[in-house]
Amino acid sequence: MNNFSYTRASNISEAIQKVSADADTKFVAGGTNLIDLWKYNLTNFNALVDINSIQDHHNIEEKADGGVRLGAFAKNAQTAYHPIIEERYPLLSRAILAGASGQIRNMATNGGNLLQRTRCYYFYDPAVPCNKREPGSGCSAIKGYNRIMAIFGTSENCIAVFPSDMCIALAALDAVVNVSGPGGERSLPFADFHRLPGDTPHLDNNLNPDEIITSIDLPEKGFSKNYSYLKLRDRNSYAFALVSVATAFELEGDKIKDARIALGGVAHKPWRVKQAEEFLQNNTASRENFVAAADIIVKDAVAYEYNSFKIELTKRAIIRNCMMALNPETQLPGAQPSA
Repeated sequence: MNNFSYTRASNISEAIQKVSADADTKFVAGGTNLIDLWKYNLTNFNALVDINSIQDHHNIEEKADGGVRLGAFAKNAQTAYHPIIEERYPLLSRAILAGASGQIRNMATNGGNLLQRTRCYYFYDPAVPCNKREPGSGCSAIKGYNRIMAIFGTSENCIAVFPSDMCIALAALDAVVNVSGPGGERSLPFADFHRLPGDTPHLDNNLNPDEIITSIDLPEKGFSKNYSYLKLRDRNSYAFALVSVATAFELEGDKIKDARIALGGVAHKPWRVKQAEEFLQNNTASRENFVAAADIIVKDAVAYEYNSFKIELTKRAIIRNCMMALNPETQLPGAQPSA
């Protein structure tokens, strides 16, 4: 049995001080991933510091520069259904609602969503090697049953995929993550927050152990007119994506002035290929060009024994989602996707 102490922090400085004093002390907010890992004996701690009582960082509010700040302690459901997010950043709202279950979204926080572990079924099995669980022990997935694993950005140490839906939309929107720690405050572009496995697959992100996420900033541009989030999975609810795509366009007539395509379920972090987005910019919004962009994205994909289907699935998902983004009404229940 893992005995631990439990305290509540009344402000950010107090929370950081408590965690900095002991490497085995953890922050807890919604706890939807932390408690799951604890139940499987994949993480242990001497103490938990509850940060829910901290008054700041629960709000969602517009900023002076035209963007929006998401409090890190705000719940996923609160964020998805917030009028500002639904109106100005519908791509983010759709992505959040595609993730987890209603019960989990009611508990999970925005900051916690960013911090959930990149993992696979071998990570949960203590009887087999896993470099994320025990660095240097090996990756059982590479020669094992790797159907759900990554096709981009892998290494010989790990081929697991990042599970978040919310983060795929945040990647497409070029969000910024604001954090606080003993050294003060800093901000990280969303593209730099999560890590590829490389030689350190046990490190999922670039947050220091005693730092805490306080907020997430969205830029003014929300792509509210032309966007789509598509999640392909083995069952229709409460399942991680085999492939997910967040697409956002800024159109001028039939010309694409700005394009964003972010992928989930295919890499250790949200995946974007800037070359494909640059190809689409100032080009016609047509199926032909979407096929060409998809080809650019998947050209460097590497499959394993059981997940080669993911390459073609990813390509088709990108094309379909780009077509859907031209008319977001196709995302309503019962609507038929564009041809």
